[in-house]
Amino acid sequence: MFKPRPKQQEVLKYRAGMMGVVAVPGSGKTRTLSYLAAQLVAGSDLQDGQEVLVVTLVNSAVGHFARQVGEFVREKGLLPGLGYRVRTLHGLANDIVRERPTLAGLADSFTIVDEREAGEILHDAAASYVRTHGDLYQHYVTEEQLGNARIQQHDWLEQVKSMAASFIKQAKDTKVTPDTLAEVLKAYGRPLPLAEMCLAIYESYERGLRYRGAVDFQDLIRLALKVLEADPQYLGRLQYRWPYVLEDEAQDSSKLQEEIIRRLVGEDGNWVRVGDPNQAIYETFTTASPEYLRGFLKEKGVVPRELPNSGRSTLSIIRLANRLIEWSLEHPNEDIRARKPLDKPLIEAAPADDPQGNPTDNPAAVQIYAGKLNAEEERNLVVRSVKSWLEHHRDQTAAILLPINASGSKMVDALRAAGVEYVENLRTTTSTRKVVGSVQYILNYLSEPKNPVALAQLYRVYRRDEREDAEAEKEIDMIARKLRTLHRVEDFVEPCLEQDWLEANAPRDDNPVLYDHLQAFRAHVQRWQAAVTLPVDQLVLTVAGDLFTLESDIATAYSLALYLRRYADDHPEARLPEFVGELEAIARNQRPFTGMGDDEEAFDPQKHVGKVAVTTMHKAKGLEWDRVYLMSGSNYDFPSADVYDRFMGEKWFIRDSLNLEAEALGQLKAATRGEAYVEGQATQAARLEYASERLRLLYVGITRARRELTITWNTGKNGDQVEATPIAALRGWWEEAKRS
Repeated sequence: MFKPRPKQQEVLKYRAGMMGVVAVPGSGKTRTLSYLAAQLVAGSDLQDGQEVLVVTLVNSAVGHFARQVGEFVREKGLLPGLGYRVRTLHGLANDIVRERPTLAGLADSFTIVDEREAGEILHDAAASYVRTHGDLYQHYVTEEQLGNARIQQHDWLEQVKSMAASFIKQAKDTKVTPDTLAEVLKAYGRPLPLAEMCLAIYESYERGLRYRGAVDFQDLIRLALKVLEADPQYLGRLQYRWPYVLEDEAQDSSKLQEEIIRRLVGEDGNWVRVGDPNQAIYETFTTASPEYLRGFLKEKGVVPRELPNSGRSTLSIIRLANRLIEWSLEHPNEDIRARKPLDKPLIEAAPADDPQGNPTDNPAAVQIYAGKLNAEEERNLVVRSVKSWLEHHRDQTAAILLPINASGSKMVDALRAAGVEYVENLRTTTSTRKVVGSVQYILNYLSEPKNPVALAQLYRVYRRDEREDAEAEKEIDMIARKLRTLHRVEDFVEPCLEQDWLEANAPRDDNPVLYDHLQAFRAHVQRWQAAVTLPVDQLVLTVAGDLFTLESDIATAYSLALYLRRYADDHPEARLPEFVGELEAIARNQRPFTGMGDDEEAFDPQKHVGKVAVTTMHKAKGLEWDRVYLMSGSNYDFPSADVYDRFMGEKWFIRDSLNLEAEALGQLKAATRGEAYVEGQATQAARLEYASERLRLLYVGITRARRELTITWNTGKNGDQVEATPIAALRGWWEEAKRS
């Protein structure tokens, strides 16, 4: 039972209008927003065809929201799944464009390329340009590296791809087409070589998309807005359909994304935006910015609210996180200070009577190492520490958080060599087609309920999560073979007292565990058979709720349910065999279908108690562990734009320490705005932007820890890195605070 805190209760008083909510880490924002959605479904007198729309950032969050809203709706005596819809913004844009493709200038059969295919198109375009334009390479590479074939053939190509990818994304996010850009560059009157290069690759990339009859993820937002602008009547229907819009992770919104929701809400609509500008960690070289949420909070008519209470961490860890905010507001670099990378509110502990209060405080459990270690020494220090800790805390969770993925494999190797149990969460992604295939097999059986082969396939799907275990696979094979030999499927699924296949083939006395397992499988089959009278989208959601446990799989199934609902609307005569055929085509990659947003597995730390998770600080956002190690706290990973800092975006083989990705975007900005371009200014601005974002990333890392926190740093590959300025400041403050 959800017992709202006083500040959460203020948010839940919302009934209509505009409201903006700043929520600190661990404040329960997802739970609060889910409860608010359920409250509006139950109490806002929705009409037929109306829903509360919940918009979130990533695909894995869709399943989490859908489940929580469903639980709260059920508590209120209503049917889950009705009266609300949960979508990522890209998923929502996809829905809009697919309903009106001609208004977006697309054929009805358009497809969406995934990141892999988009990357291949970009690679071909960039490689072709590099082969035919060696002059640009000579202009930007240092004199010492001009004759280095390895750099020209590999490193320069990777640099060009990186520039072009950011350039194309930025151009699309600002609605600049290749034709428009060509005219702008021609009228500019002065050479902008990086922009001209990126335009050529942009044109080639778009030709690759057109050849495939496809768009990419960046196109969806722009084209959805185009559709809404072109058809006021359609927009009006959407505004009626979604009288309430609740937006999560609003700190990561871009200008175009905000415009889409503004149009859906309308001038006098109902819009709740929830986020934390201090956790905006996806902004570098994008049009996303926490300033959009901050600006919204200041708009006339917007009711500002805060969720400052957090029961996640000890008071010591809260104090450290708050000190980082305060230090940021006093940042020694005036230009960074002016950007306010971190801002109030500070985190407050949970109220004294809170059922989920803060863990018992232990200042000694917060350690910030000053020792000067190389990378191997730092890894060994952390491995020894976490191994010792896990031996005495088998019932708790731990994580090693790294600033980038690249150092993860070495950390994993060190843990394995030391015999430390670990779980890796670095680049783990789900397979959409496996989820689709699983649902396909279930619907196939339900369309042929007397087919023993279909039942055997269904059983294999039922145990999909165990099939990598060799012993389990033997048992699965044995049972599937027996099911395939059934003369009458109903002898297993709906047995009569005289002829129960289960009693005859796997009697309880011989193997009670197997008997109970097959009884549970039988109950699920009966439940799914009873659900075949539901609309196909509700049938899929019923099956998915029983079959899948990962939030990413649930989110994919949710998208699949919407896809099949649209298919059913377009094909009223369709029955289960037709739906099975559609799913089979998707599973074989013959139909365009994709889960919108990040296709990341929803990692659950509680499923890995007694092990240490190895992940990045970016992927740790939204998660928490009892003990956290923050590694690589050097001025390379957390720079402060000091004169001795080095930046990841500034490649060693590029002259004058230029960040060419930033310079390309600087040339795009200069051309489209008619401003002067001065080489190096964009690089300097990128340093400030990057340093600001890394401060927020450090804040995110600190606030993942519940009870214990250790921060370390290393001197880097060349031994010239130093302790990051903000970490050194925190260490000095913390040592003084413990003495006082």
